[in-house]
Amino acid sequence: MKIEILGTGCAKCKSLTKNVEKAVAELGIQAEIVKVESIQEIMDRGVMMTPALYIDGQSRMVGKTATVEEIKKMLKK
Repeated sequence: MKIEILGTGCAKCKSLTKNVEKAVAELGIQAEIVKVESIQEIMDRGVMMTPALYIDGQSRMVGKTATVEEIKKMLKK
């Protein structure tokens, strides 16, 4: 599983990263967590608000920080 967090390093982006790491740890799953900070790559994906969360190449959330529980639900699907 590949989880990508798109954002330039703002407080919301950092919070989302921590929540993703905690959700993965609590579920005990193997996942590659990648932080995408390139504005060009973020724009190439059509993301206009950050942070954004991609799971296995699919956009799952844009423009807000998900809670650990919300992320766990996304990862279980």
